[in-house]
Amino acid sequence: MNKFVVFSGFLGSGKTTTMMALTKYHTAHHGKAAMISNDLGGKGLADNRYAQLDGCNASEITDECICYVNEQLADRLKGYYAEGCELVVSDIPGFGVGALDHVYHGLAEKFPGQFDLGPFTVLVEPKTVDHLREGKGGDLDYLLNTQLVEADLIVLNKKDLLAANQAEADLAWLRDHYPDADVISISARTGEGLETLSHSLMTCSASMRRPDIGYGGPVFMEAMTRLSEYYLQYHATVCCNDFDGNTYLTDLARAVQTAVGEAGCEIPHLKLLAWTSEGDYGKADLLGTDRPVELVHSFAAPCTEIAVVLNGSAACPYAQLDSLITDTVKAVSGQYQLELMLFNKECFGMGAQQ
Repeated sequence: MNKFVVFSGFLGSGKTTTMMALTKYHTAHHGKAAMISNDLGGKGLADNRYAQLDGCNASEITDECICYVNEQLADRLKGYYAEGCELVVSDIPGFGVGALDHVYHGLAEKFPGQFDLGPFTVLVEPKTVDHLREGKGGDLDYLLNTQLVEADLIVLNKKDLLAANQAEADLAWLRDHYPDADVISISARTGEGLETLSHSLMTCSASMRRPDIGYGGPVFMEAMTRLSEYYLQYHATVCCNDFDGNTYLTDLARAVQTAVGEAGCEIPHLKLLAWTSEGDYGKADLLGTDRPVELVHSFAAPCTEIAVVLNGSAACPYAQLDSLITDTVKAVSGQYQLELMLFNKECFGMGAQQ
């Protein structure tokens, strides 16, 4: 039986990076693997385009969390298995909780015996562990904790950023506070621990526990009303000569960081992906208003025109977030003398009260 595994985890935990690294590692060392990027906005997710540009066997499910499209997900999985994939992994939106019930139990109930569900896997980064340990997560503590409560397997990612004693302390804390889950550590960036992760996913099965996480209750709804999503796709052309696409992406990410921070809001994750018609591409990530912008992949050459996808998630009212990011894109692009053609923009609140 072929395996399917959901990767949950908060924004910035490294779900996409891990899925990309795991998909390529497993394919190279064991058997064919594939990944599905999932988010609430329209087609053309930065994560999916990035994975494809990087050579991964990747696709996307958009416009809805996979929690509510069991039939579409089942069809996608069957298609991958028909192509010879033995392992398929999918993420869920970074604010998401409840996928253990809605996805795993949904597939088991609607398609009994058709899918071998691997351990429900939750990625966590060291900063999130610090937030939970010290109570620094604020309004997002509920979501951070609840995702981990659902886990069969907790993966401490980004261990390359930690000293050995720090990594052991984080692992010990996670094992103590979430005793129902196995806990391992990896670095998706360096590849350390990918064999352990691959083995765990293929040899272990979902517990199919149903912990009471208060899904849909007042605490859940209060957390969700603070959260918004922003998506933008556009084409940018320089008026003369060429420009540095890497500097443009980092300047744009920093400007959004400043605008959101000065508004008293938080942006846990912003993804900026741009590419040329020749296949050159660059990607910048922002993980909060208090962390530096990271240029994940650099353009190899100056650009004359680029296609851009921007995906952002923030604790900010959606109308305000729309204005902050849209105005910033136009202002920074103007500084680079870029002519913009906007193809698609979406901005919406996650809660019914926005």
